[in-house]
Amino acid sequence: MIQFKALLIKEFKEAFRDRRALLVAMMMALMSPVMIFVISKTMIKEFVETPAVYAKFSGAEYAPKLIKQLKSANILSFLEVPADEKVLWDERNIEITIPDTFAQSMLDGETIDIILRTDYSDKAIKAPIRRIKNEIRNYAQAIGYKRLLVRGVDVRLLRPVNLIEQDTAMPSSNAIFISTMLGLYLLMAAFMSGLSVAIDSSAGERERNVLEILLCQPVSTLKIVLAKLSCASTIAVIGVVLTLVLTSFSVGFVDLTKIGATFSLDAFTVVVLILMLLPICFFASALQLFVSFQAKSFKEAQATVNMIIMLPAMIPVALIFIDDKPKWLDWLPVAGQSLLMEDIFKGLPVNWAAFAVTGLVTIAITVVMVVILATRLKSEKVVLALS
Repeated sequence: MIQFKALLIKEFKEAFRDRRALLVAMMMALMSPVMIFVISKTMIKEFVETPAVYAKFSGAEYAPKLIKQLKSANILSFLEVPADEKVLWDERNIEITIPDTFAQSMLDGETIDIILRTDYSDKAIKAPIRRIKNEIRNYAQAIGYKRLLVRGVDVRLLRPVNLIEQDTAMPSSNAIFISTMLGLYLLMAAFMSGLSVAIDSSAGERERNVLEILLCQPVSTLKIVLAKLSCASTIAVIGVVLTLVLTSFSVGFVDLTKIGATFSLDAFTVVVLILMLLPICFFASALQLFVSFQAKSFKEAQATVNMIIMLPAMIPVALIFIDDKPKWLDWLPVAGQSLLMEDIFKGLPVNWAAFAVTGLVTIAITVVMVVILATRLKSEKVVLALS
């Protein structure tokens, strides 16, 4: 126990010695709340507000009522664009052409072709174009209903079935975009926070010949691996806790009531999330140590381990596109925790069976990697990077 304590102190001293590297390691924890805040504010603005859209009308005088409806939806003529936005909307170049036969065709009950011309590949104008199309369709539908009423036809005949939607989701589920981002950033923090410490204490120490000297001491390789794992995992846990605390603080400045949503992290939820992510922190650090020791140089270790941090980003995104998820996904590291976090953020009860199983499986895989790594460190090929 004295040997392990000495090794642990040594690892923590080296980890906290380079404060700049430690700050870089914590960047995910520090930046993710800011990103969640900015993205949340932007998305709420898109959902709630209807900013002015400016289009170049041709033949507007032929359809004054249509122009009036578009104007009520804040879809205005290009002639009204403010001077500071004129260049922007000129580049977007949204053109609406109304034929000069509009009034006569309306009287004759004929179909009227209104041309909407723009660059549909431009992502920035997708929302404005959607609003314009919806308003024109609403206008056309209203005219159609009036024509039927004039002819004595009940417009309810057009809707033989009326679908009534009742949303059973809890208010916290409406803030799913925040919970999705937070879940992803928590997993990323678990993998990225201890990354630099894991690489430096493995491939870095080997290049500095510290590892060779350490292995010459009368101490087991298992204790050495456990000390390095404990240090890197502790840094990872600090990153996860920071992400949770700072996100709770930043989301407090977002007015989710505008979209009928709520999002809060109470003490119980925070504790459950930390307990859930503890095995992931150890798993990530063990995986990074395992891969780093297999690399022949520090640079190779950096390049290889950096690929591992794609796991917490790829797996949750892949789960979104799987409709019928296999049951075994609940047990796997990262996938299981991602699914559990999704339920927790929706306000659903914690599935303690899945919580325990996925945690035990993650710990079991971590133990296997630690044992294999401790065994491999007894080989000169691994210590001297000969293989």
